[in-house]
Amino acid sequence: MQTDHIDQNTCHALANALLPSVLAASEIQLSHFQASTTVITKADRTPVTIADRESEAVLLKALKTIAPDIAVVAEEDMAAGARPVIGDTFFLVDPLDGTREFIANRPEFTINIALVRFGHPVFGLIYAPALRRLYLTLGPNHAISTTVSANAPNPTSITELAKTRLSTRYSVPSGLVVAASHSHMNAATETILASLKIARQTPMGSSLKFCRIAEGAADIYPRVGPTSEWDTAAGQAILEAAGGSVVDLAGTPLTYGHAATGYKNPAFVAWGRSSSKTA
Repeated sequence: MQTDHIDQNTCHALANALLPSVLAASEIQLSHFQASTTVITKADRTPVTIADRESEAVLLKALKTIAPDIAVVAEEDMAAGARPVIGDTFFLVDPLDGTREFIANRPEFTINIALVRFGHPVFGLIYAPALRRLYLTLGPNHAISTTVSANAPNPTSITELAKTRLSTRYSVPSGLVVAASHSHMNAATETILASLKIARQTPMGSSLKFCRIAEGAADIYPRVGPTSEWDTAAGQAILEAAGGSVVDLAGTPLTYGHAATGYKNPAFVAWGRSSSKTA
């Protein structure tokens, strides 16, 4: 029978297996952060640095060991011409989401890893190296956040970390808090926001916008503009496990594995426990 979820034990095992390589990749990124870094412009006009490429190499090597039979779709690998053949289950990896934040010396960049099954993200891990904040799913309807101490040896297991269970909030009468992009606000996005009662906008970079909604610090993140599946899958898994949703402009949850489009997403809105009926 087709199953688009994984159980708690599998989530824990995958998180534990990934943790050392995620922390190793983060150390690579921090070694280049706030340093003089060469920026290359890719064919799609987005920036890439050596930190993106070196950290992705660490993550791909780890995934090949952890799950050798599961294909991996990774941002820089794809930019270099790789075209993995995916099955019903595959990984999506963005080794450094928020490269513009990284280049601008802002700490809001992340490592994103998602496991997709039958088009749906069933596991998500997001780590913000400069903030030392980790967000991940530990089972259906179970997402957590934690801080990795800079003053202790790196943990080797999720069980070593103090965890906070994530839960989205209901919207309040004063209005919605918007997790807004530093770099990608446009007229179409502003049109969506104009139809809503907004209390304030909080600019931030990368997939942390999903995380802020998942932990109840924001209510909505609209994005009308180009994104790829590796930008959103981990955040969607975490947000859905915390009670939220990520839907296209017709209200349908985003799906994954669209190789024919180059793994591009449609315009979307990420919501907390507020529903799109608020619009």
